[in-house]
Amino acid sequence: MNMRTIGGLVLLLLGAYLFLNQGEAFGPGKIFAYFWPSLFVIPLGLFFHWLYFAMIGRKAVGVLIPGGILFTAGVVCQIAMLFNNWGYMWPGFILAVAIGLFEFYWFGNRNKWLLIPINILTVLSLLFFAVFSIGSFYSKYVLSQPIIAIVLVLAGAMMLLKKKKDI
Repeated sequence: MNMRTIGGLVLLLLGAYLFLNQGEAFGPGKIFAYFWPSLFVIPLGLFFHWLYFAMIGRKAVGVLIPGGILFTAGVVCQIAMLFNNWGYMWPGFILAVAIGLFEFYWFGNRNKWLLIPINILTVLSLLFFAVFSIGSFYSKYVLSQPIIAIVLVLAGAMMLLKKKKDI
């Protein structure tokens, strides 16, 4: 990456923050408070990737495991910090381990047994993302308590009024 790319990314992140900030006080403390994953965790993950792809090479494929974990965890933390949704983003940490192991599998010797924990962790993470995200969406916007109550009353009435079928 050259300085122009890094400067463009910094300006883009700063502009997005100022746009989403909506009049709150702004200073160096706020930058560190909101962008610590982009300042510390994500660059460390990229450093491990750089070690493998540019410096060390195929001999040290193990550096991709912490690289994938740190990069993914950094992205998860950055999204959670910007949108204040830690309660929904925590399955990303499970996904981070799966991504680190997948990079080790993909660039390593492709041991097929490594796919078992990768798939278990990925499915578990996506399941938790779906359950918490969809559950939150429905509880806030679609399924409020009165609607759930009406649905339950109607379902119970249908069960009571439905005739039994002769077998």
